[in-house]
Amino acid sequence: MSNRPTTLYPASAKELTDFGQRLKDARLRRRFSMDTVCARADISRPTLYKIEHGDPSVSIGLYVQVLRVLSLLDDLSFLAKDDTLGRRLQDELLLSRKRAPRRKRPTGGSDEKS
Repeated sequence: MSNRPTTLYPASAKELTDFGQRLKDARLRRRFSMDTVCARADISRPTLYKIEHGDPSVSIGLYVQVLRVLSLLDDLSFLAKDDTLGRRLQDELLLSRKRAPRRKRPTGGSDEKS
C-alpha cells in the first residue's frame, strides 16, 4: 500500500465531512459513547474520530461497521440507487428498432408476357 494522502475534490470532501457529522449526530441521538461504538464496531477510538470527521483515508468497510452499530445499514442500499445519468446513457446506446427491407413490387408495364 502507498502512504500518499488521499486527495478529493472540495465538493466531495465536504460531502464526506457532512456524512461523518451525520454519523456523529446519529451516535449522540442514540446516546452511545465513542467507547461503546468502538467496542461494537471493533475499531479504535482514533479511527472513529476520523470517521466522524470524514477522513477519506478510512476504508469504506469501517464506515459500514459504524452504520451497522447505529442501525443505519439499510440506508446504505439507497446509495446510487436511482442512477438517472447512467440510465440515460444506457438508453442512448439501445439500438432503434429496425424494420425489414421493403419488398420490390413488380412494375405493371407492357413487358408482361401473355
